[in-house]
Amino acid sequence: MSEVIRYDEEFNELFDKAGRLIENARSAIGSMANMLTVYSSFQMGKYIVEQEQKGENRAKYGTQVLDSLSSFLTEKFGRGFSRTNIASMRKFYLIYKDREAQIVQSGIAQLPAFQNSGIVQSEIAQSTIKSEWPFCLSWTHYQVLMRIEDPTERAFYEKEAFDQCWDVKSLKRQYHSSLYERLALSRDKSDVMRLANEGSTPYKPEDILHTPYVLEFTGLEDKAAYHESDLETAVLGKLQSFMLEMGKGFLFEKKQRRFVFNEKNYYLDLVLYNRFLRSYVLIDFKIDELTHQDLGQMQMYVNYYDRYVITQEENPTIGILMCKEADKELVELTLPENSHIYAQEYKLYLPDKALLQQKLHEWIEEAQAEQEDRE
Repeated sequence: MSEVIRYDEEFNELFDKAGRLIENARSAIGSMANMLTVYSSFQMGKYIVEQEQKGENRAKYGTQVLDSLSSFLTEKFGRGFSRTNIASMRKFYLIYKDREAQIVQSGIAQLPAFQNSGIVQSEIAQSTIKSEWPFCLSWTHYQVLMRIEDPTERAFYEKEAFDQCWDVKSLKRQYHSSLYERLALSRDKSDVMRLANEGSTPYKPEDILHTPYVLEFTGLEDKAAYHESDLETAVLGKLQSFMLEMGKGFLFEKKQRRFVFNEKNYYLDLVLYNRFLRSYVLIDFKIDELTHQDLGQMQMYVNYYDRYVITQEENPTIGILMCKEADKELVELTLPENSHIYAQEYKLYLPDKALLQQKLHEWIEEAQAEQEDRE
């Protein structure tokens, strides 16, 4: 019989080191495999475009190139080289060909996989490849991103997917829920381009607001009768999806925060914290018509946090009332300016992306017209 292995404390350090070594090695292998896949796809797309440009009748010739290459690679290497995949590689090169100089600078072509001799030609290229590599996501991510026609919107989702560590499923969900359009419509006109360049990192309270919030993951039907407690329970049951919808930098602190005033109990639905804004974010769900009493109650919660909870290093507390219908005029009339309290609508279904895009284009055109008038 083999001797039973005992997991004594004296071996804990060894076990930890061994475990981290294996995890790091697997991570590095996965990262390198992804870079090689993306690079191969980019180069394949480049070869196809270069071959097409040699043909006289490019439309007919282009079809021949894709079909012929797909048949050859499938026969030689098996699955993974369908005409659709080959066409995706071509499209990938055409969309991202402006990054070719960065690819060359990264030195990935000097890796053994791409050298006849099997010897790395440049140790410097090998050591700098990750810092210079222009593609930070997986090939599957880029297959989703390539469906987005607007370069600004595409750049936004690419940056957010990397910064927020979205898997492909999360990327698809955020795209189909029109996160880009909803964030853009929630901001000042001058902030739209910043979304693509910097992602959705919040700098002021308004930056965390969406128009509207999309809570389709709760599973509640929009026309069905439900109570505020049903909505809160559904959100808490899908807390990870809710935090993803809220945006960057949010941390969960408490549900059903109890306040006692004049021997009366009040319960705040959710308490979050945003580490970028360094602010508490208090959330209450309202399924009925928004009233000035609702706003006054949220003002009470915010005042409590500002007076008794936050530290000198933290910024004022933010209150968000998530309502089926937000009455902006009531908010402006009831609350003082710069109160950091907002009434935002939520939807229990994915919004019409085409309609949101139309509104966004109209919005941008109005901004450009205003800019021209000022000039």
